[in-house]
Amino acid sequence: MSKIAVVYYSGYGHTKVIAETFAAEIDATLIEIDQEGNIQDQDWDTLDAADAIVFGAPTYMANAPWQFKKFADTSSKRWFTRAWTDKIFGGFTNSASLNGDKQVTLISLQTLASQHGGIWVSLGLLPANTKDATRQDVNNLGGSVGLLVQSPSDASVEEIPSGDLETAKAYAKRIQAITDKFIA
Repeated sequence: MSKIAVVYYSGYGHTKVIAETFAAEIDATLIEIDQEGNIQDQDWDTLDAADAIVFGAPTYMANAPWQFKKFADTSSKRWFTRAWTDKIFGGFTNSASLNGDKQVTLISLQTLASQHGGIWVSLGLLPANTKDATRQDVNNLGGSVGLLVQSPSDASVEEIPSGDLETAKAYAKRIQAITDKFIA
């Protein structure tokens, strides 16, 4: 079975819950970016050895926060040696608003993966876009590039909409299946 690593930053805990939900679905390794934008030295080895890397970050002011950007900038050492070329990549983001310019963050994550020579996996799910759709439906935010999550600004980490958590699980399975096919 393939090795998948989820590297993420979480400012208030909501993105951490998404990362944990995603990782638990497929037994992926979690790597948390700390409040100073760093990961541990052994985490770089884990990312280098992974078959797939999934990026996770909240959307603050239409992009990933500076802590994730610091991680991305530090990954340039891997870019220079082409250490992550041909790895599978995916990504997710979370913000308080239904839109919140999350697409901009996902495109930023996708661009980072592309700079590393990676192969990006889209969400691959139809949107729940009928009048009867609710926040409990899978892909109720209508994402396509990656996983979109909305956590209201006054919601605790236990109040992330169930449809978003189920979408995270479905995306995890898709990345696992594609990675398994790719490394076979």
